[in-house]
Amino acid sequence: MFHEVPALPVVLPVALTAFVVLLWRLRRRGRLTVPRAAVAAALCVYLGGIIANTVFPVFVGKTDRDVPWSAFLDLAPLADYEVSDALLNVALFVPLGMLVSLVLTRPSWWRVLSVTAVTSLAIETTQYVAANVLGGGHIADVDDLASNVVGGAVGYVLLSTATRIPAVRGLVDRFRWR
Repeated sequence: MFHEVPALPVVLPVALTAFVVLLWRLRRRGRLTVPRAAVAAALCVYLGGIIANTVFPVFVGKTDRDVPWSAFLDLAPLADYEVSDALLNVALFVPLGMLVSLVLTRPSWWRVLSVTAVTSLAIETTQYVAANVLGGGHIADVDDLASNVVGGAVGYVLLSTATRIPAVRGLVDRFRWR
């Protein structure tokens, strides 16, 4: 017999803990302001949403020992990958590209893409392990990884382009952590 682990009791404490740590870090560096706290809150809500939607559902006692681990791994680029899935993954990572641009001391396209790629790889790795160990409902997919990185790049480009307008730059600078 198996049962589903609900996402909220796991995700909420993780997001709240991350929020407290980020606020503490900002305060310790003398950088805590309401706009920066808002970025921390947005980042933690985003983190919670990503965890809830990419790791869960998880089922205790459901692991199927007859299925090979490779069944939960898709390394074939563009094999059975829907355009709608790609667009959804791009859209889901646009906010991360923007948020990382606000949080990094010196944001650049390669730093933002590096953080996005590492985050996406961590998600795909977690999905793979969860599917094999905890009966998770997702597979690790190389196409998701690529689409997520594209989404982070789009977020970076959108914010960088918008901040070329002086009024927007002035507003956005209040939210930057540098």
